[in-house]
Amino acid sequence: MDAESFDERSGRPNIDGGPLRWLKRTNHNPALIALVKRARRALPGDPEFGDPLSATGFGGPRAAARVADRLLDRDAASREVSLGALQVWQALTELVSGRPAQPEVTIVFTDLVGFSSWSLQAGDEATLKLLRRVAQVVEPPLLEAGGHIVKRMGDGIMAVFRDPAIAVRAVIESMEALKSVEVQGYTPRMRAGVHTGRPQRIGSDWLGVDVNIAARVMERATRGGLVVSQQALERISDEDFEALEVSAKRQRRPLFTGRSEGVPADLAMYRVRTRSDLPGDDGRGLG
Repeated sequence: MDAESFDERSGRPNIDGGPLRWLKRTNHNPALIALVKRARRALPGDPEFGDPLSATGFGGPRAAARVADRLLDRDAASREVSLGALQVWQALTELVSGRPAQPEVTIVFTDLVGFSSWSLQAGDEATLKLLRRVAQVVEPPLLEAGGHIVKRMGDGIMAVFRDPAIAVRAVIESMEALKSVEVQGYTPRMRAGVHTGRPQRIGSDWLGVDVNIAARVMERATRGGLVVSQQALERISDEDFEALEVSAKRQRRPLFTGRSEGVPADLAMYRVRTRSDLPGDDGRGLG
């Protein structure tokens, strides 16, 4: 037995100097870690499964990944092997559930017009009171319509729906409900953007070009109201559009303004108004 394998103080063999030390060194060998990472790319599912983005949200694999992140050694082959197994588990879960990796969804972004300027003057107490009241009236119509709130961003919300007609109706109901909110004589105005596409779902979040487009569509409603992309509008049937009792008019880009970054050059947007606001308009007003 060599010197490294013997503990002089206890008189017992030091097992850390033998097989366990070899296993530890091997487990942290950069070449082996790189090999396992390459092998994960050949497995079903997300080869990066286990990072903070992919491990958020509900589901057995994600919960196990969060536990593994706390317990397993960083930069170790054993960690990559364990996450590889969870990666396959997550992929099989999605396969059995019949959900496509990138389903088509309708993305909704909302925020309050002029909120930052008002809150600066109103102070923190009034701002918090307003945000709570806004959430109490704006969120229920979205949730009751089957929408999923992905994130809350101060005075704004990102939500996803399976159907654009349902999303538009829910947003209109939220806007109507917001009219009942008043704090210190201030009644907020909401703007919203609706876009349909196939964003990447990572854990509990949605990322990608279509998410950026939805945010830019919302920004076009500079003075409040609802703007939808052509992709969302085209997926609303004539019957559903008639039932919504709304009118859609194409938004022209203001003169002397550049094209919005992060959106296709040919992206068409439409401002949607209820027919009670436009009594003489009885059609989509496309073009």
